[in-house]
Amino acid sequence: MSPFVRFGLAHSVGPPQRRRLTPSPTPSKKKKFDGFVRYHFLRTRVRLRHFGFRTDDFDENGELTSCTTIRSNPTPMAKSKGKADDSQSKAKTSPTSANTEIARLDGELIRLLQARALAVIHAAQEQGVDASPAAVLDTSLLQLATNSSGPLPSQSLQAVLREISSGCRSLVRLKRIAFLGPQYSYSHLAAIQRFGQGVELIPVGSIAAVFEEVHRKQSDFGLVPIENSTDGRVADTLDMFTRLRVRICGEVELRIHHNLLGICPRNEICEVFSKPQALSQCRNWLARHLAAARTIEVTSTSTAAQLAAEKPGAAAIASLQAGVHYGLKVLAENIEDNAANVTRFAIIGDYCPPRTGKDRTAILFQVEHRPGALADAMVIFKRYKLNLTWIESFPIPGVNRGYLFFVEMEAHETDLRFRRAVAALGKKAVRLEILGSFPATPPSK
Repeated sequence: MSPFVRFGLAHSVGPPQRRRLTPSPTPSKKKKFDGFVRYHFLRTRVRLRHFGFRTDDFDENGELTSCTTIRSNPTPMAKSKGKADDSQSKAKTSPTSANTEIARLDGELIRLLQARALAVIHAAQEQGVDASPAAVLDTSLLQLATNSSGPLPSQSLQAVLREISSGCRSLVRLKRIAFLGPQYSYSHLAAIQRFGQGVELIPVGSIAAVFEEVHRKQSDFGLVPIENSTDGRVADTLDMFTRLRVRICGEVELRIHHNLLGICPRNEICEVFSKPQALSQCRNWLARHLAAARTIEVTSTSTAAQLAAEKPGAAAIASLQAGVHYGLKVLAENIEDNAANVTRFAIIGDYCPPRTGKDRTAILFQVEHRPGALADAMVIFKRYKLNLTWIESFPIPGVNRGYLFFVEMEAHETDLRFRRAVAALGKKAVRLEILGSFPATPPSK
């Protein structure tokens, strides 16, 4: 059916004239017809515009009240509707309205952030103690960011939420976090990634000093490297676990991207400074591109960056943040031999995180020096269906052929199967210690 016939406009094309759209109703049906007319034209408002009319061109009885020219070549209805939708979409996303909406949302965010800060303060006051040990290592915010949907990547959301949580905690009490310094080392970057900037970060000179800070309760938490995906275990950290009773209460997995930094061109480099682990993780790249340069070991990557800024002909393998701090140029990026290079850091402290359902627990044990003793111990984990995620042997100082075994498994220390396994292992072990449970976390980008 022609759209002109459908709307009673078949004879309206041509010079503007005053016509009825429909036959005049009888007096007995006039009231019902008036209601029909109003309803009909409300529903067809967009269609009337399509034929060149305005809604105010008609009176309440459907008669033309002004001379409006109908377009001679009307476009299809679907196309007209699309144009109307496009114009509405453009109106909704105009720069002025978008900026107004952004300003409104910013104001709402500020209001909610201040309300959150007050809630943290009130929670601490009601409990009468420092209510934030759990909040420091709480992974629920990071999980919210991971599970969210929208244009912002989870890493960006996690960074924002981390600083919000860190700033709110600092209103209750400023936490002290010890790490293997100096600043802009990878341990420093891992501490910022986990705790944010709203804490007091304490750089110390050695892994042993981090343990001592926590053991003497001079710091609330410590952060130490425990293993690397290229070089394996960090022996100094394992050694300190055998000496001091501190708990593992969290972990940070940091993707390590090494960069060649300096102030001179690459062809003028004669010395490359870095810590032993960084040099080892880039040895193949150095052999291919800087075979003539001498590698020099220093205590940290940040110290290497400082030396590269001071000495002519020197370069450093360090983080981009260290290069920015010392004003160095990036001569080569991501020079690590293993593209999936990850260092895992243990968070140590006097705290046991609650069970999350995705936890790991670390233990150390020693068995008798006899045939089959270790095999008898390991079969216990199979019996209780505990999946092991990390195994390390470590020689006991002063004991010939004596070893401690570090084992990590997917379980929380409150799980029944774990407690039964530990009870069975305790009957066979010479020494057994639970190092701690903590939520499993994915590596950062």
